[in-house]
Amino acid sequence: MEIKDRYRTPKLNGLSLILICNNAQMLINFRRDLILELIYTGTEVHCLAPDYTEAEISKLSEMGAICHHFYLVRNGTNPWEDIKSLFSIIAIMKQINADSLLAISSKPIIWGLLASKFVDMKFRSALFTGLGYAFTPDHQFKSKKLKNILVFLYKICLPIADKIIFQNKDDCHEITQACNLAPCKTLIIKGTGVNLKEWSYCEPFFSPLTFTLVARLLIEKGVLEFLEASKYLKSLYPQVRFWLIGGLDTNPGSLSEAQIKEFIELGIVEWFGFVNIKEYLPSTSVFVLPSYREGVPRSTQEAMAMGRPVITTDAPGCRETVIDGYNGYVIPPRDVNALITAMQKFIEQPSLIPSMGYHSYQMAVELFDVKKINAQYLKFFSSF
Repeated sequence: MEIKDRYRTPKLNGLSLILICNNAQMLINFRRDLILELIYTGTEVHCLAPDYTEAEISKLSEMGAICHHFYLVRNGTNPWEDIKSLFSIIAIMKQINADSLLAISSKPIIWGLLASKFVDMKFRSALFTGLGYAFTPDHQFKSKKLKNILVFLYKICLPIADKIIFQNKDDCHEITQACNLAPCKTLIIKGTGVNLKEWSYCEPFFSPLTFTLVARLLIEKGVLEFLEASKYLKSLYPQVRFWLIGGLDTNPGSLSEAQIKEFIELGIVEWFGFVNIKEYLPSTSVFVLPSYREGVPRSTQEAMAMGRPVITTDAPGCRETVIDGYNGYVIPPRDVNALITAMQKFIEQPSLIPSMGYHSYQMAVELFDVKKINAQYLKFFSSF
């Protein structure tokens, strides 16, 4: 069915929905199927983001969504910039006059929910796709201070929401406790989901054995542990490849290009930057994400759908994707030696790769099929 035909479908309870997030590309990469499903029901979908390119506006418009730009400094802490964001969102909401809101990620949740108080809106919801840098356990004063500020702001804005969606029970528990939320306000929908037609199973890759980490290059993603483990294993198994896929970030926890290049120049890892992951996963043997905390990582869901075993951590969100010894290995966060041991098992016993990889695929079909995930969202939206 053509998108234009979908758009003529009668509205889902007459719903006009605002989706607000901090990144336009995220809407296309992670929410495309949901947006299409909503438009198929006849829902009027308004997408608010701060950084549209003409290409992104074109893609979303072709789906049938309506794009709006609002002001946001994504990783800034200047209160005047945030106030500017608030008034920018209020102005757009008044112009749209939508009846429902779904705010995604921290700043859009805070300022989107607060802005919604200034307009007549039937239903307000928020989606945490992870708690991020500030809630990742460490001992840095800066992150603790940021966490305290965020908790303070969440205590103000989250009571405005009719429903708050989390991707894992750990995040739900932490925010519920910190903000004294009623359990009836929360809902868990595990993961964003993957389109199994686009991310389809393919046979395991062995020649050469290749470990791949896909993530923004943040310390909290376990990139340093991956680099150190790769350095050790490369000295023992020079034929094994170690791939790093992802771009640098403006996040306070981002690695520098110099830190990455040190390992590239030694011939330990290959770094491909921000690329189309679909072109690299078929040549991957084992997917690695030693993150300190996630919502439920989309990159892992994609690797599982393509039939790749996974090494990840016993951390919020990550532990949702792996049954230890079944479709991969679960290790403690920040533990380079445990990561080396897990990776070495696959090097010494490559016969584990096809069986564990197929188990990953089966779990992806059962747990992370985007049709099943989106069905939960549609059921949720139909209750508005």
